[in-house]
Amino acid sequence: MIVLNYPSYPFKIKPIAGKDQIFDPFRKTWIVLTPEEWVRQNVLQYLVHVANYPAPLIAVEKEIKLGELSKRFDIVVYNNDIPWMIIECKEANVKINETTMHQILQYQQVLSAQYLIVTNGHETLGTKIESGKLQALQNFPEYL
Repeated sequence: MIVLNYPSYPFKIKPIAGKDQIFDPFRKTWIVLTPEEWVRQNVLQYLVHVANYPAPLIAVEKEIKLGELSKRFDIVVYNNDIPWMIIECKEANVKINETTMHQILQYQQVLSAQYLIVTNGHETLGTKIESGKLQALQNFPEYL
């Protein structure tokens, strides 16, 4: 399991139309502040400010096609224009289990990333895919 120590970050939060919204600097827009969005925003800040991943190479909430279905991944980190890492975020009270892993593996069928991460903000599981096998991670990999 990966341990995340989130950085202190001055999130911009304000009520809009009766709902708290958070400004997403990656999508450059205000987003309804759901429990899952809170996890996603903290993970994004971790990636940039702690793991030193380049912000311009991080995509958030983009649509992909799974056969005839349209799905949206949470976070993908690119390296040389190739998906390098897929991160699936869940709200804090959602257990990281087989169902959650199945979801990220569906995205993997389309994106073929080297790393898969699933987090609810408290529990974070990561794997590296090498020679078709999953290897558990203890930390986020260094971005090269």
